[in-house]
Amino acid sequence: MPNGGTTSIEPASEYIDGRSVQKPMPQGEHSVIRGELVPAINVIVKPQRIARAFPELRCTFGGQSIVPDVSVFVWSRIPRKENGGVANVFSIAPDWTVEILSPDQSQTKVTKNILHCLKHGTQMGWLIDPSEQCVFVYLPDRPTAFYDEPDARLPVPEFAREFNLTVEGLFAWLLE
Repeated sequence: MPNGGTTSIEPASEYIDGRSVQKPMPQGEHSVIRGELVPAINVIVKPQRIARAFPELRCTFGGQSIVPDVSVFVWSRIPRKENGGVANVFSIAPDWTVEILSPDQSQTKVTKNILHCLKHGTQMGWLIDPSEQCVFVYLPDRPTAFYDEPDARLPVPEFAREFNLTVEGLFAWLLE
């Protein structure tokens, strides 16, 4: 950089329980899954203006500011600027939140973020664990479900019912 400056890229920070907490730096598996999941969801829900998936979007609601790995919002709930463009500030919970566990990340902390979302109107939360090749699915009105069978179809919110993904399909992205 000019003038001898340095550049440092740091992962997002979240504001949880009255303090700022930095998320761990995403690593390979995390990056691949997030990079594949966002366009895979969008190709199904975005053309018909049903919903839209966003990577690493800060969402501030219920006294906390979190940055899910993937946030999916129903089209009519996407905050907009006066000209119709997507707003910069999202002060609502996503309709579907997805977290991808990184090696240095606390599963408890990530689960608490998902539960915070569900408490504030999120329809479904996924916690993807690449090292265990499993997905925990959280719903506001049902016990947590666990998916690790390769041919198991992962449940999705009703608005995304056309999105089909199996456990094997999800983790096959890591082999590409």
